[in-house]
Amino acid sequence: MNELLKVALIGNPNTGKTSLFNSLTGLNQKVGNYPGITVDKKTGKCKLDANTTAKIIDLPGTYSLNASSEDENIAVNVLTNWTNTYYPDVVVVVADVENLKRNLLIFTQVKDLGLPTILAINMEDLISAKGITINIAELEAELHTKIVLVSSKKGTGIQQLKSTLLNYKSLSTQQCAIGSTSILSTKELNEKQQKHKDTVRRYQFINALLTQHYTVKKTRSEGFRAKLDAIVTHKVMGYIIFFSILFAIFQALFTWSEYPMDMIDNAFAFLSEWINNTLPEGAFTRLLSEGIIPGIGGIVIFIPQIAFLFLFLSVLEESGYMSRVVFLMDKVMRKFGLSGKSVVPLISGTACAIPAIMAARNIENWKERLITILVTPFTTCSARLPVYAIIISLVIPKGNTFLGLNNHALVLMALYLLGFLTAIVAAYILNKVLKLKSKSYFVIEMPNYKLPLLRNVFYTVLDKTKAFVFGAGKIILAVSILLWVLASYGPGDSFANAEEIVSSSHTNLDAETLDAKITAYKLENSYIGTFGKFIEPTIKPLGYDWKIGIALLTSFAAREVFVGTLATIYSVGAEDEATLKEKMKKEINKDTLQPVFNFPTGISLLLFYAYAMQCMSTVAIVKKETNGWKWPLVQMFGMTIFAYLVALVTYQILH
Repeated sequence: MNELLKVALIGNPNTGKTSLFNSLTGLNQKVGNYPGITVDKKTGKCKLDANTTAKIIDLPGTYSLNASSEDENIAVNVLTNWTNTYYPDVVVVVADVENLKRNLLIFTQVKDLGLPTILAINMEDLISAKGITINIAELEAELHTKIVLVSSKKGTGIQQLKSTLLNYKSLSTQQCAIGSTSILSTKELNEKQQKHKDTVRRYQFINALLTQHYTVKKTRSEGFRAKLDAIVTHKVMGYIIFFSILFAIFQALFTWSEYPMDMIDNAFAFLSEWINNTLPEGAFTRLLSEGIIPGIGGIVIFIPQIAFLFLFLSVLEESGYMSRVVFLMDKVMRKFGLSGKSVVPLISGTACAIPAIMAARNIENWKERLITILVTPFTTCSARLPVYAIIISLVIPKGNTFLGLNNHALVLMALYLLGFLTAIVAAYILNKVLKLKSKSYFVIEMPNYKLPLLRNVFYTVLDKTKAFVFGAGKIILAVSILLWVLASYGPGDSFANAEEIVSSSHTNLDAETLDAKITAYKLENSYIGTFGKFIEPTIKPLGYDWKIGIALLTSFAAREVFVGTLATIYSVGAEDEATLKEKMKKEINKDTLQPVFNFPTGISLLLFYAYAMQCMSTVAIVKKETNGWKWPLVQMFGMTIFAYLVALVTYQILH
């Protein structure tokens, strides 16, 4: 029988824990939630030998087990509650060879739990380059543990770590001889003063240990890092570098992804046409060709842009630059009543608002945390990217302007900056309204600069893109089927007798034009058309027709559904093999006889999506984080009303 060994991976942030997890598990990993908690957990399988498989549990990066944040609580829960599903057989504490003093604090705490514990010292490849001398045998004896030197970058030491895991039963469970109280014992360690005393004792032990068995010679690279930090965090140059990097990313999002996006768009248009012409005529064929395929195509087309976005974010994070951005932006945030701790949710909100809002848990002050939660959805998340991309490509002329910069990239960057600026202005207003008095302090670790590890970047892009596509795909599939049914059938005689009604009022039309008129008439008198016409008066002042109105409503499930909804509506009854962009370009407003997606309407839509709270998942997470419906409802209605008013004023001015 194959034995399943549960292994918990724990360590400080920036120790290479994720790299080691990827080295052990490869593609055999899953992302989910801890039971009853919305914090992400990563687990993976690792074959240790023919008879043993390890289930690797990647715990959140944490500095200690003196739980003061949600992430630290999770680590303590997993390691101390033996009834927990993830209670491990053995713990691997990951440490960075350059920062052993800080990293060993959590190791001593884990050892106190009495669990078999391995110390994996990462970045072995830096030992000679950094002038490090380390006496492994003496450290093992003093710490009562097995130490494995690994390099997740070069892949060395992984096999030795697997062998050590196989022999975990022979590991000592003896505590470190610190003379401090175990974190499991008594109520006194819940007191701040006792925790402080315990931490001091542990660091005294670690200091004495490393003084004897660990030395680091100062190298030239430290001086280089200091000089580079002085440039990238400079009060002027720092912002110039940051915005230059931002623009380069947005430029690439359009230029690099244009060809694969066009190929995907054409492929789905061809597939719809092929299914329509090949399969027997009937409701199922029309459901496939007019509903499911266009709907799914409306999200798959954006895979290149989403993948490139996460690629760049991952590279910035892996290189150590993102921590410098957070430090740089702290100076700005303080002027608006927030500390640098709020920058982490706002920056990570560019990927997704849900984990960004959860990241606000490290803010101790409740009012400051609440303000951060309320304003984070203003930052442009990846779900808005499909809407922005297709509207920008329709209403903004192609070409270069302003020193040869790409028009589309400039508009996209402007939307991202608009979202961030709105968030901090809203924070400033809320800070005054909620009368925030107490301040919290901002501490961030500046990791070493390093070349991004391709394996880590690849796994990040793969995980995030899969989550985006499958998360949105499930919603879009359901919405596409529902929309197709509602658009293909209708109430009353107007829909049932559409051919006779249109034929009798248009007697001089050729067959092709007559078919198009019948299709349009049936769509307007279908269930979805009837409902769309009902809500049209409320959105007409914004420049939207009833079809856009339906897309706005369905996208409250998830913003990216907007594109899939239009793809489905425009495909119902369509006979031509046209891409979604071509269909949207051809759409004409019956009242003005102008294209529906003209400049005023396009800008109005972009601003509506920049401000509207169109994500039910975000509403749900805000409800969980604030323990009630008051703040999510205030946030949702407040943002949506604001979005409506901004879109209304914009259209009326530009129209």
